[in-house]
Amino acid sequence: MASLTKVIENYINNLFSELDEEAVSLRRKDLAEIFGCVPSQINYVLRSRFTPERGYLVESQRGGHGYIRIFRLSYDIPEEKINHIEEIVGDSISAQEIKRLLTSLRERGLIDSRERLLIEVAMRHAEELGSSEFDVSPYKRSIIQAELLKRMLRSLALA
Repeated sequence: MASLTKVIENYINNLFSELDEEAVSLRRKDLAEIFGCVPSQINYVLRSRFTPERGYLVESQRGGHGYIRIFRLSYDIPEEKINHIEEIVGDSISAQEIKRLLTSLRERGLIDSRERLLIEVAMRHAEELGSSEFDVSPYKRSIIQAELLKRMLRSLALA
């Protein structure tokens, strides 16, 4: 049986499919009643499953008339894709964060399997070089990895 988190995530994703909209408006209290859980469980799903890295923005207002509005990001213009990539990669990134990000980009169709594999190999090689042949601190290595990753993803977005 699927976890409650996965069930709530699927429910929200199905709303996007059914409504064919770029935004879905919900009420935390209503979702909690539907799934028989506390509102904090809804918060957890939103924070962990509907993130910018996964292609979503969440706007919410708490209180009696509070709401949740989830926007699905779309990138019809290459520059929008590049700006999004720049934001989510940031100034530094760890090897573990790179893997999560590439998985998310692949799932969202922003890169294909081959591109993901090539980037992973390049990033792994860059990490190995940074830790063995050159005396580069882990902090500097994460900055170099972020810049390299952004350049590769930028090139793919413009191709």
